[in-house]
Amino acid sequence: MLEHGGRLRRAAEHYGIALADWMDLSTGISPWAYPVPPVPETAWQRLPEDDDGLEEAAARYYGSAELLAVAGSQPAIQALPAVLPGARVRLLAPGYAEHAHAWRERRPHLIDAAALEDAIDHSDVVVLVQPNNPTGVHFDRDRLLDWHARLARRGGWLVVDEAFADTTPAHSLVPLAGRPGLVVLRSLGKFFGLAGARVGFVFAPTEVRTALAERLGPWTLAGPARWAAHHALADTAWQAAQRARLDAAGARLHRLLQAHGLESCGPALFQYVRLPHAAQVHAAFARRGILLRRFDAPPALRFGLPADEPRWARLEAALADCPNLLKEP
Repeated sequence: MLEHGGRLRRAAEHYGIALADWMDLSTGISPWAYPVPPVPETAWQRLPEDDDGLEEAAARYYGSAELLAVAGSQPAIQALPAVLPGARVRLLAPGYAEHAHAWRERRPHLIDAAALEDAIDHSDVVVLVQPNNPTGVHFDRDRLLDWHARLARRGGWLVVDEAFADTTPAHSLVPLAGRPGLVVLRSLGKFFGLAGARVGFVFAPTEVRTALAERLGPWTLAGPARWAAHHALADTAWQAAQRARLDAAGARLHRLLQAHGLESCGPALFQYVRLPHAAQVHAAFARRGILLRRFDAPPALRFGLPADEPRWARLEAALADCPNLLKEP
């Protein structure tokens, strides 16, 4: 099992700070969750049904009906190597580690963003996150379309994980779903703040979705999760307000880090900071009950969004308390 953000109980035990006293900025999940209406008893009592309107709501929200509902992106990430052919696999690195873990039996090449252009014509499968997690790197949409076309001409595949793309929907490749050689993954967890519901979608050609469905089996989504997702995807007014709120908070976080000498980048939901002494900074914040996400290759930290003004003040105070630690050693 790989490491992920959100291991708050383990941090509380390690640092001897009560769970309720922590501020978790480690996950990149929106601190403002969609207010799910009360779940009817039938959602608990009956097996999930795929004619409840969820897929239609998802098609309207994302811009394509070429979809398969899954229990978050993770099952699809794990199953795609069994479905997509190709020996020469390239993955963007650093990136979401579950992708490399899933493709490990094909010995994928991990390459940085600058090397992707030259790697396209020597690859059968290219997997990337857009915008990238954790680095925040964002690729121009036309460039992605060019890469997809070059791969597809040779029977190759471009797999794009758009887990953090909801704040910039115009950049999404989902409206092109169904084209040969293109797979796009989406998730409700980040933008909607519903990570616990475990809801995601795969946008891909019919044969890929059919093969995935056969591998994943029936009832991949629980009834209550389908209920929550259906309402969230249909609520356009809440989505617009959430997008504006996240954009403002992301810009605020960038300015705050910059004011304390930290160069950062990222989408609205998080900021990524490369620091050679990231481990020491991570520990210093943890001793103050603030959990960040630490990366070791290269050394870096990811800051999520505080939920309210007291938490913003707490983060700013921690940054102000560590001026020497935040500087280059």
